[in-house]
Amino acid sequence: MEHSRLILNQNPKSVDFQMRILERSGLGEETCLPPAIHYIPPTPTMEAARGEAELVIFSSIDSLMQKTGIKPKDIDILIVNCSLFSPTPSLSAMVVNKYKLRSNIKSYNLSGMGCSAGLISIDLARDLLQVHPNSNALVVSTEIITPNYYQGSERAMLLPNCLFRMGGAAVLLSNKRRDAARAKYRLVHVVRTHKGSDDKAYTCVYEQEDPQGKVGINLSKDLMVIAGEALKSNITTIGPLVLPASEQLLFLLTLIGRKIFNPKWKPYIPDFKLAFEHFCIHAGGRAVIDELQRNLQLSAEHVEASRMTLHRFGNTSSSSLWYELGYIEAKGRMKKGDRVWQIAFGSGFKCNSAVWKCNRTIKTPADGPWTDCIHRYPVHIPEIVKL
Repeated sequence: MEHSRLILNQNPKSVDFQMRILERSGLGEETCLPPAIHYIPPTPTMEAARGEAELVIFSSIDSLMQKTGIKPKDIDILIVNCSLFSPTPSLSAMVVNKYKLRSNIKSYNLSGMGCSAGLISIDLARDLLQVHPNSNALVVSTEIITPNYYQGSERAMLLPNCLFRMGGAAVLLSNKRRDAARAKYRLVHVVRTHKGSDDKAYTCVYEQEDPQGKVGINLSKDLMVIAGEALKSNITTIGPLVLPASEQLLFLLTLIGRKIFNPKWKPYIPDFKLAFEHFCIHAGGRAVIDELQRNLQLSAEHVEASRMTLHRFGNTSSSSLWYELGYIEAKGRMKKGDRVWQIAFGSGFKCNSAVWKCNRTIKTPADGPWTDCIHRYPVHIPEIVKL
């Protein structure tokens, strides 16, 4: 905030607005912004952006290779997703070059798909593994902050500055029989919902120039309403796949009653707590978590991983779901047979879900993003933190 005051010294109202957002954001003091943003004024160069990408992506992959013992030559499929930073050569090409991956690797680079792109990458990896037997797929999810820090004064475009932070994750998927015994999770379902045909939904998260020509991401006031509608559509699809028969029957009877007798009947919200032990809700912001907790009638413990991830790391975009899964593991709560529901929202507008089943009881990891701080969590997060 001190830097914002210096950069926006001609516009104190914008500084005050950011201060109010941060005080209510649910973010803690340890979230991370890239070095280029700490300069006055910020220096969002291509070199600095590449440097951030290398730091986040390479450290994630190095950690994955150390934990799994996989060698670069064993990777058959590579998928990298990063919404707003799409250089040439691509980030996937950067990974191929760094780790000297095979020349026949099936490489994909997803951009512009928002915070839900991590689950889109998982869906793509699943589809590819279904047609390429005996293969390993490496999925890397991140968002690069450096080139996307907004330096203007439009309030709707200042919001991402307050919420988005550095972060990344690497995930290994395999369809090899010998990996079944050591795999931590089995992917059960992926359900994707796209509301892009609606103009309001399409433009509710929109990259554009402000009146002064400065580029940023405009977050619409209708965002939460649109997210709620996308969630309802996603739930309608995923419900029959995961809910017990009693919940499906109640949902169906209510739906028929609303259509035939009275459209004003309150829709029945199925009890997803009967279908899942753990919930990983995209840590897009306090309002996102609050809305899903209310809509799905979840307890504070069910959304603890999401709130604590937002507090410790901020909104790390598509990788936030993996920080949340890491939190549950670090707390020693993941048991054999447990079912996990990951829910993510992204520009376009999209709501995507993934369902995983735990193959074995997960021991508390000896290292990882939570290692040095898990003993302090959960923490109480006040409604307003005066800065």
